[in-house]
Amino acid sequence: MGLNATTARRAFTVSVVTLAVSVTPLFAAIAQAVTLNGAGATFPQPLYERYIREFKSKTGTTVNYQGIGSGGGIKQFQAGSVDFGASDSAITDEQMDKVDRNRGTLMVPTAGGAVAVAYNAPGVATGLKLSQAAVGEIFGGKITKWNDPAIAKNNPGVNLPNQAIKLVVRADSSGTTFVFTNAVSAASPFFRGKIGVSNAPKWAANPLTAKGNPGVAASVLQTPGSMGYVELATAKSNNMTYAAVQNKKGEFVTPSLESTNEALANIKFPANFRVFEGNPASGYPIVGMTWMLVYKKYEAEKLPAVKDWIKWVLSDGQKINPTLDYAKVPEPVIQRVLQQLEATVKAQ
Repeated sequence: MGLNATTARRAFTVSVVTLAVSVTPLFAAIAQAVTLNGAGATFPQPLYERYIREFKSKTGTTVNYQGIGSGGGIKQFQAGSVDFGASDSAITDEQMDKVDRNRGTLMVPTAGGAVAVAYNAPGVATGLKLSQAAVGEIFGGKITKWNDPAIAKNNPGVNLPNQAIKLVVRADSSGTTFVFTNAVSAASPFFRGKIGVSNAPKWAANPLTAKGNPGVAASVLQTPGSMGYVELATAKSNNMTYAAVQNKKGEFVTPSLESTNEALANIKFPANFRVFEGNPASGYPIVGMTWMLVYKKYEAEKLPAVKDWIKWVLSDGQKINPTLDYAKVPEPVIQRVLQQLEATVKAQ
């Protein structure tokens, strides 16, 4: 039996209304979806990339992260062009003053890690030992050859090549560089006077330069006779060879999760969570913390996603840290950070 025109129009109208009702929640959900954008340190980049994958699988929220170096991350955070920054150096009062004062800053420690002294020396496959003084004098430009007596005395029986050490350092402003120079400056008066603590120091020699931890790693691997500094996860993932460095107790320690945890065990976190300590009493001596930089004021539509992201990083995310050779943030510190997150991070 056929439909007359009126009946047909009614059927069409009901169908359109039904379709509109059924798809409206879908479009509403799409409209409410939030993407968070962050940028900064390459030191924790392998960890943050894993965080992002796991967080999206659990929550559906997309987080984008660009590893552009701590200096770049701080600048983008100051400019308000990202939802969070990331730095391996605790930002200074002067840097914090350049952030929009109406938005403010909360520093969120996310992990601890080691910086390995990686090398590519012909005939020296493994087991190189370096004193803290030797590390300072190599990167300060005083020791220039692999078979220098200051290296040879701690490596008896090792056939050190009679060739120049080709240093590889970061081309960008870098928190990894801050961690490295902070630790070496604390242990080596020569390095402290010649180079000092900086995200982007003026190196005494004429080193090769590369962007990011991946760039330094690639350059060291491709350059016989080279030595550089890279965060441990990058060194391990690239099967690099790295030295055991002498610590304050006189022990030669290879970077590892265990030796990093030992070094960081006695760090004291002040109320603002900024840590500048160097040369720990025990464990591997070249270690540091890394932070996410979070505003204290967000647009109302982004605020819940930002809080969920930080809470996840400090809970489920911390379980990932040791699987990639990063130290966890101590639980009492996490609780203090979460309290500040709830108390100070609000809608604009």
